Amino acid sequence: MKAGLLRTQFSYQNTVVREKMKEKTKESVSAVVPIMLIVLLLGFTIAPLSPSILVEFIVGAVLVIIGMVFFSLGAELSMTPMGERVGGSMLRTKKLWMIIAIGFILGVIITVSEPDLQVLAGQVAAVPNMVLILSVAVGVGVFLVAALLRILFGIPLAPLLLVFYAIVFALAMFVPKGFLAVAFDSGGVTTGPMTVPFIMALGVGISSIRNDKHAGNDSFGLVSLCSIGPILAVLILGMVYSTEGNFTTTAITEVGDSVELGKLFLYEIPKYLKEIALSLLPIIVFFVVFQIFAPKMNKKSLMKICVGLVYTYIGLVLFLTGANVGFIPAGNYLGSVLASLSFRWIIVPTGMIIGYFIVKAEPAVYVLMHQVEELTSGSISGKSMQISLSVGVAVSVGLSMIRVLTGISILYFLIPGYGIALILTLFVPKIFTAIAFDSGGVASGPMTATFLLPLAQGACLAVGGNIVTDAFGVVAMVAMTPLITLQILGVIYRIKDSRKENVPQTVTPVVDMFAEFSDDTIIEL
Repeated sequence: MKAGLLRTQFSYQNTVVREKMKEKTKESVSAVVPIMLIVLLLGFTIAPLSPSILVEFIVGAVLVIIGMVFFSLGAELSMTPMGERVGGSMLRTKKLWMIIAIGFILGVIITVSEPDLQVLAGQVAAVPNMVLILSVAVGVGVFLVAALLRILFGIPLAPLLLVFYAIVFALAMFVPKGFLAVAFDSGGVTTGPMTVPFIMALGVGISSIRNDKHAGNDSFGLVSLCSIGPILAVLILGMVYSTEGNFTTTAITEVGDSVELGKLFLYEIPKYLKEIALSLLPIIVFFVVFQIFAPKMNKKSLMKICVGLVYTYIGLVLFLTGANVGFIPAGNYLGSVLASLSFRWIIVPTGMIIGYFIVKAEPAVYVLMHQVEELTSGSISGKSMQISLSVGVAVSVGLSMIRVLTGISILYFLIPGYGIALILTLFVPKIFTAIAFDSGGVASGPMTATFLLPLAQGACLAVGGNIVTDAFGVVAMVAMTPLITLQILGVIYRIKDSRKENVPQTVTPVVDMFAEFSDDTIIEL
């Protein structure tokens, strides 16, 4: 009888995993295939690509799809429950010093674990890599503590954002031009696929302990505050070292046959196997230590987390291999070809179309969408969020390409953009402000760094611009525009909701889901 029950349970779990795998595969294919079709269309019409680069791009895209499937499934099985577990247990201690200490240590560990931080460290030549990495990690640690204390004491997010961004732009006035774009890019780069699932789940875990109607709203906002720490850290380093950033473009590798193509990808896989293992290790060690001292989880939950970590590891290795080996050369070459045309303005609409679709391929975007849908019981749909994000990224890439062609300072875009975003916080429901500012860090992930940034660099070289001041800043622009588009979505929801309230009701009126979340609208995790 017991054996039959175990077989039934095992069969049910396998069915659930298979269904999840199908769902993640569908999401990944629908995210990457449009980018492939756009590149192929350009390659066969106005922007001829060499057969070598085209094949590298296609193989890279296949690896990206497979990597996204494993990563998104693994993050759901491991990173999310780990973060919720740690967050809930931290608040149950009721010891403020412990919450501050654990929050700071977590912020530093997670940031050092982020693979994209190594790329950032290589962009500022005069600052030693370890100095930059530790400075950024401390910045994230400090702001993660601030974010946790905000949830704990129910402090509104909007005033904090106003104060911190005022400090950021005040410091920006005293920093060399070469540091500006890299500093603002760092905010998006360091909140990547490794940090976002864990940090967001941490917020859910802490807010779930609070038994008030604003807990659901306050569970978001951690990523938005953690994105400010790296910007301030790099700006302060720019004031101390008083030198400009430096960057050398990656050489484009051409292959002669299929054997060389295989070697090109296989040579990079061991590198990412080691890199992702070192990235995941601190988080795993922290969780093991935490598991020893905190109330223990049951074996079934622990086994689920272990399987999820394996999926996450495989997914990130395949994703980063495909993106870095296949996408960087294609983006760089495509940008240089488009900017060399007699009608070079074509790179602006082309970049906007690519930007619209490429945000769907960011691994952490699906983590955010699913968490928003779950915590709001589907009242804020993932589809509406995705469209808002895509529109925002399309606009940001278009503006970035205008910067590449004209050399306009990034501050002429960031100051008005963040000004509009901060003004909108006064008129939209609180939950939309938190989600919007979180989405900025989520949207500017590895796909932006491995395709859009090389696209801008290739175009910048073709027009004879300065890569450090003109091409960098794409990540910062991608992180900015969703703040506006998602808050505009919040204004639309508020207007629709107010119209419903004004319509005479013959049945029970619809509850305002966005002004204040009541307890029964939040799914208890």
